[in-house]
Amino acid sequence: MADASNPCWQIQYKSDDVEGLKRSILHNLEYRLAKDHYSATAYDKFLATAYAVAERLIERWIITQQTYHQQNPKRVYYLSMEFLLGRSLGNSLINLGLYDACKEALDGLGMDLEELRAYESDAGLGNGGLGRLAACFLDSLATMNIPAHGYGIRYEYGLFHQQVIDGRQVETPDNWLALPNPWEIARPEYVFRVRFGGCVSDGMNDYGAFCRTWEDCSEVLAMPYDTPIPGFCTETVNTLRLWSARATERFDFRYFNDGDYMRASEEQVNSENITKVLYPNDNFFVGKELRLKQEYLLVSASLQDIIRRYKVDNTGMDGFADHVAIQLNDTHPALAIPELMRIFLDEESMTWEQAWALTVRTFAYTNHTVLPEALEEWPVDLLEKLLPRHLEIIYLINHHFLREVAQRYPGEVDRLRRMSLIAEDGVKRIRMAYLATVGSHKINGVSALHTRLLTETILREFAEFWPERFTNVTNGITPRRWIVKANPSLTQLITSAIGNCWVTDLAALRALEPFAEDASFRDEWRKIKRVCKHPFVESVQQELGITISADSLFDVQVKRLHEYKRQLLFALFMIAEYLRIKDNPGMEFVPRTCLVGGKAAPGYYRAKLVIRLINAIADVVNRDPAVNGFLRVVFLPNYRVSLAEKLIPAADLSEQISTAGKEASGTGNMKFALNGAITIGTLDGANVEILEEVGEENIFIFGMKTEEVVALKQHGYHPWEYIQANTELQRVLHLLECDFFCPGEPGLFRILHDELVQWDEYCLLADFAAYLETQGRVSDAYQDVERWTRMSILNVARCGKFSSDRAIAQYAREIWQVRDIHVPSPDEVVEVNFTAHPPSQADVPTG
Repeated sequence: MADASNPCWQIQYKSDDVEGLKRSILHNLEYRLAKDHYSATAYDKFLATAYAVAERLIERWIITQQTYHQQNPKRVYYLSMEFLLGRSLGNSLINLGLYDACKEALDGLGMDLEELRAYESDAGLGNGGLGRLAACFLDSLATMNIPAHGYGIRYEYGLFHQQVIDGRQVETPDNWLALPNPWEIARPEYVFRVRFGGCVSDGMNDYGAFCRTWEDCSEVLAMPYDTPIPGFCTETVNTLRLWSARATERFDFRYFNDGDYMRASEEQVNSENITKVLYPNDNFFVGKELRLKQEYLLVSASLQDIIRRYKVDNTGMDGFADHVAIQLNDTHPALAIPELMRIFLDEESMTWEQAWALTVRTFAYTNHTVLPEALEEWPVDLLEKLLPRHLEIIYLINHHFLREVAQRYPGEVDRLRRMSLIAEDGVKRIRMAYLATVGSHKINGVSALHTRLLTETILREFAEFWPERFTNVTNGITPRRWIVKANPSLTQLITSAIGNCWVTDLAALRALEPFAEDASFRDEWRKIKRVCKHPFVESVQQELGITISADSLFDVQVKRLHEYKRQLLFALFMIAEYLRIKDNPGMEFVPRTCLVGGKAAPGYYRAKLVIRLINAIADVVNRDPAVNGFLRVVFLPNYRVSLAEKLIPAADLSEQISTAGKEASGTGNMKFALNGAITIGTLDGANVEILEEVGEENIFIFGMKTEEVVALKQHGYHPWEYIQANTELQRVLHLLECDFFCPGEPGLFRILHDELVQWDEYCLLADFAAYLETQGRVSDAYQDVERWTRMSILNVARCGKFSSDRAIAQYAREIWQVRDIHVPSPDEVVEVNFTAHPPSQADVPTG
């Protein structure tokens, strides 16, 4: 290393060849971990390898951030309460193009890359599709060389670790940070203070102008931790910055000296609780308060950081929206709108008109649900207690907005009430989806159907008021993780047929279509599907003690447990299939393994009861020798990204059976289709667009459409009519009613039975007959091996639309108006100059 007093620090970049990786791994093992060959544990070896990879990321990371400072482009800031990253070692190696070299280096050192990868914990930063989408978007942003930063919360504990004990979901802590995280770097130089409570009074700002002053607040510190996000086969490495709450005073010696040891650390405990756990159970008021604190900590710290970064390279705030695009991933970060207004008004002395114009130009909002019960609303009295200045600003936003509405629609008082940001029926509440809509220049849904429903239902009057603000950006997935990493055998076959350009241009998969008619190619395709099944079969045997056959049809439903996703409908099919096999001894059935996975929220009783039912069905089915050759049922505990990467390549049939009109998009449907599984599903979410892409002959669609569900409910839905008309359904429900699956706990599943018979909110019984008929068509198609293989190949070939690269290109073009930036490679960079932006002011290396 050259003398640090020299204005240009000469960086010695790491070698990316096998020998260079070997040296780095051994160096980290000895000098970073203080271990030798004899004392190093398997986790030490994983860490040494991860640090070696991280070193190569950091080289590109520094250059990326310096390039952004030098060019000062418009940047994207993606705010999300979740980033479901999964494991990072394999993904980083693939994106850096170092997977084979690292494997060879480890082989030479007597280590195995696949074994070491298993020691990495899944990052506990997300719960479901929202967080996984955010992670896919980060990958695409870097791959497409778009200057971007992710902002989230560094939860100390993930949602929970799901165990299944006696068929029950049991939640245990997901302490994913118990061991060192080799990918993150703490940034104490960028700690920010975040305020809560206090009061608001009139005062003067730093410019001597009148303003409202937020004072007498309690404070916590937001400590940033940075994770590098590499693009695929590009030099760009973007940043995910996660905030961790810290106390302003970690220990109070006054109380300690008085013998009050608990109170001495009370402030530290209360402050750090804010980022302790992902998504606290909000059945209780305290949980809601903690959740609001999480959301505000995210937006306050992130906006302070964004403004700090903007001011490094720009003077004056007039150009803020020309350099900053902030995307709100659902309503959780919507407090960023009044927070930015507060900063502009109270700290930057802007007029209301100037501040509001900049704010609206800066923000865009992605909506993820049309379910009324899922739309976030915060009680006014809670906001008044925690964020009094923000409540004032929200009232002012509402005042100005409703004045515009009244001018457009004079005398329509009911419209003002319906469109108000404040819900006044019962407890007064702030409608966060309305706030996000009013404060953003673009609002998008995440599938064509979802966007249409959004503009026809919950945001209809806003879409009428601002039609130009609404657009659709169908979700997508990153092919780098979900086929290149998860399914290397299929990746190799596809690349051998059409080349490798499809990895960054998924539409190029269309070139596979002719190979569906190639008998030898179809044979290779089937062999690879079987290769993918074997590791999963072995893991189920080892971890759960359940034997399943790789020759059976793997029928899979894995997703967050919710009634509208209709895991219960899948369970009813399992019971029906069980009865059919029992009723017809000696008849041949298509062997089928039903695989279910997903977590239920701790307070969601009915969803947890469905998990118990599925495990109870599995207990009966798997112990019955009369059906074992044809049906197996397995519930997969603790479903997570790393498990998905094993399961999805092995799947034959993808269950996407939500009630039509309830699922916003779904991305699991895309992951399965991209790996050659065939979809059985309703016309809901992105299933509609998958049907359009793959063709009706390559997908199994059943059930009511959205309009039919609405009409049924409007005219009066009577589940009993469907029961009376279907003998098979009667028998299935009878087994629930008579405690067949719970003889030791009479009445356990009676609530599921009674709700289906009396209400059936999500129309399971109305779709039951069509679902069973369609499952019969699935069995017929699966028996025709050549037909099924063609369907599988064509699903992959026609999935190009569902790339997150396509989605990000649309966001960049239509919403953010940002351009890609060329980042030079380490070989192109002779020196890194720290004089233009000293480390105390600029982001060196990854601010």
